[in-house]
Formats: sequence, C-alpha cells, structure tokens
Amino acid sequence: MLPILNFVDLILETLFRLYFYVVFGSVIYSWLIAFNVVNPYNNVVRTIGTALNRLTEPLLRPIRRTLPDLGGIDLSPIVLLLLMFFLERFLRDVVIRGFLVPALS
Repeated sequence: MLPILNFVDLILETLFRLYFYVVFGSVIYSWLIAFNVVNPYNNVVRTIGTALNRLTEPLLRPIRRTLPDLGGIDLSPIVLLLLMFFLERFLRDVVIRGFLVPALS
C-alpha cells in the first residue's frame, strides 16, 4: 500500500476510535446522571455533559427520530456505533484497499 494511503488509513482509524470513546463517554455520563451518581448542577459535570452532548447529538438525533419509542431505553448509541463500525470497515477495506490501490499501482 502507498505511504499516503497508510497515513489516510491511520487517520480514519484514529478518528473513528476517538469518536467511539466520545459516544461511550456520553452513554456513561447519561447513566451517571440518571442514577444520581454525579450532580448535574456542578459546573465541571455540566461542562463535560455539554461537550459530550454537542459532540454526539448531531449524529444521535436522526437515529432517535427513526427508532421506535422504547420507553426509557435508548438504543441510538448502539445503532450509531454499529453504523460507525460498518462505515469504517467499508472505507478501509473497499475504498482505500480495494479501489484506490489497484488504480494507483
């Protein structure tokens, strides 16, 4: 594989992994708030929650609109993580290793 494609592959993997941690942190944060483990009125906790919310809501909101209402269970982070996994695999296997490499070699 060409060095530039290795670099693009590394960047994609890093970005997907970082966003996975952000989504996972958002889920843990929502559980901590729901079970009254942390005080949502604390400035530090509120700042972390706001940052996680601003990073995850643009992708979670459309998923929440399409999923049926399951009461208190929110499956949108699981759907988002699955979509991210499949998109990452598609970009890495098909686009970077499949289409571009034979055309450039």
